Amino acid sequence: MPGDTRVLVVENDVRLRNALAELIRSWGYEAESAPDGRQALEKISSLDPVLVVSDLRMPVMGGMDLLKQVRETRPGINFIMLTGHASIDEAVEATKLGAFNFLEKPLNPQRLQVELRNCLERQESERQLEVARRRLRDLGFLGNLVGRSKVMQRVLGLIQQVAPSVASVLIVGESGTGKELAARTIHQLSPRGAKPFVAVNCAAIPETLMESEIFGHEKGSFTGAVERRAGCFELADGGTLLLDEIGEMPIGTQAKLLRVLEDARVRRLGSKSEISVDVRVLAATNKVPEEAVAGGQLRSDLYYRLNVVQIRMPPLRDHLEDLEDLVAALLEDLNRKHNRAIKGLDNEVLDAFREYSWPGNVRELRNTLERAVVVCSTDVLTKKHLSPEFGHPAPTAADDGLRLRAGYTVAEMERRLIRETLADTQNNKTRAAEMLGISLKTLHNKLKQYGEGG
Repeated sequence: MPGDTRVLVVENDVRLRNALAELIRSWGYEAESAPDGRQALEKISSLDPVLVVSDLRMPVMGGMDLLKQVRETRPGINFIMLTGHASIDEAVEATKLGAFNFLEKPLNPQRLQVELRNCLERQESERQLEVARRRLRDLGFLGNLVGRSKVMQRVLGLIQQVAPSVASVLIVGESGTGKELAARTIHQLSPRGAKPFVAVNCAAIPETLMESEIFGHEKGSFTGAVERRAGCFELADGGTLLLDEIGEMPIGTQAKLLRVLEDARVRRLGSKSEISVDVRVLAATNKVPEEAVAGGQLRSDLYYRLNVVQIRMPPLRDHLEDLEDLVAALLEDLNRKHNRAIKGLDNEVLDAFREYSWPGNVRELRNTLERAVVVCSTDVLTKKHLSPEFGHPAPTAADDGLRLRAGYTVAEMERRLIRETLADTQNNKTRAAEMLGISLKTLHNKLKQYGEGG
């Protein structure tokens, strides 16, 4: 951010004015100065600064009047006000009028540097958010999310609203609807966008390792802990943590998680001390959260703590009018990935896509397109490029696949269904779990019951 970032220092004390300008230059920013508000107004028109550091009380024109005039004509310029103890009330009033913050004299240089950086980071975040708003309005795109349908416009509008805040968000939806993508978009549009985004899938972590993964551990805290390890909260410090499939987290771990959310402090396993963390927590689930609470899978107090804002990602079958836009966006990404130049789909494929229910949602659409892109030797995808299994309904009792037979127990039928689904997905357990409508953790547990490993 430093380099071409222009800062104007407005201070009537010549020694302090020159010292501040020199200090700001030493941090890598461009800096000019003015002795009062009137001369600052003249310099602003030619300098076009992104930030003004101004004394509050000056002869000729003070900082408050300067702020008011600049906010009327150049609202994009931010202010940090400098004040003596006697004018604290005025400084507070300046922040109500739009100043980013105020600092008391004598100035702490480190505090000034932090406030300057925070102000510019927020300004950049606001700029990116405005770009995103215009892209959403004109094209139906928000980050990597796509949708001009009414249902998706509501989702994308809500994402825009919550992104700049620090509120916890619970993202709900079927597998493949783009819950993690929504979380990443919230992070990217937030003031934390330049900081880490850490996603952890609670369904994919063995229960014995869950707390170590989330909270971290000290060397020797348990068998196999050969070195200290930072948990997800520490890795996401300053940024955003997504807890995916939160309903699969053990109840005991949920209680510890709640304490971390309330105290903003985390204790590694085996440690005697706590660490302060600054993390925005987002959570996601493919369950109905209210049913998970009623069924004892999700603590009610944790649910209320996470569910400050709830975003429901719609299944693809509910916004098929977005299909062409989604295909175009996915093909652009897949062309880059596989170094191809596919222009689009023929009408027969598009009609087939519109008639399909997409139980795997946007993830299934992407996988279908990726397979077609890989095998396609022309610049247009046709039906011959689709997998032979595309669009086939799941086997019924009358099919040759899985038949109901006398003497078969429910457990035996379940075992056979899981085996055949794994065979259909070439042993892709994540895909198989989605097709079966169960969590990955449940699938692993079932396989262990059958003595077939997890």
